[in-house]
Amino acid sequence: MNRPLLITDCDEVLLHMVKPFRDWLAEFHGIDFHWNGNDFAKAVHYVANGELVPQKETWRLLGAFFETEMDRQYPIAGAIEAIGQIGREADVVVLTNLQDHFNEARTAQLLSHGLNLKVFTNQGPKGPALQKILTEYRPSRALFIDDIHHHHGSVADLAPDVHRLHLCGEPLLSPHIPCAHEAGMAHARIDNWNEALPWIAGKLYGESHD
Repeated sequence: MNRPLLITDCDEVLLHMVKPFRDWLAEFHGIDFHWNGNDFAKAVHYVANGELVPQKETWRLLGAFFETEMDRQYPIAGAIEAIGQIGREADVVVLTNLQDHFNEARTAQLLSHGLNLKVFTNQGPKGPALQKILTEYRPSRALFIDDIHHHHGSVADLAPDVHRLHLCGEPLLSPHIPCAHEAGMAHARIDNWNEALPWIAGKLYGESHD
């Protein structure tokens, strides 16, 4: 029988992204990032005049961050240790919404933190990409982790048998983002890896697994 499979997002699940991005914007671009709702594009303002940064410029800056500043990202508390434990008995892959040319950089980035994981890059809803991963691995059980609620909805629609955990390890975001569990898209919402690990193990290996 094939091993269980964990399919996990990276940013705000394994590695912090918003905090390093915020610090970089302030240091080099005179931009304040303050998340006070659910619209990423409305969270960035020029410090000098308080004006909203145009959405096109926001996305350009985000792309520039991933081009040159990925080494600023650092692990979510408990993530590296948890993935190490899970990887003893399950396959673990990363499904991340980045342009495909970032695949090598993301793979190297995770390896620098001790995570030797296969990376699948994706654009748009993650359900179709997850289906392809399931076809490749044919796992005995599968579990999906992401911090964005609509990705859970996409997976629920196309692969309803996959266990789905909504996890956002970034305190700047976690109180503000829509909850996939409350929306019926995820089976649970746990934002702390130490608390999430027993739940993940139960779903991947069986509720009686120690």
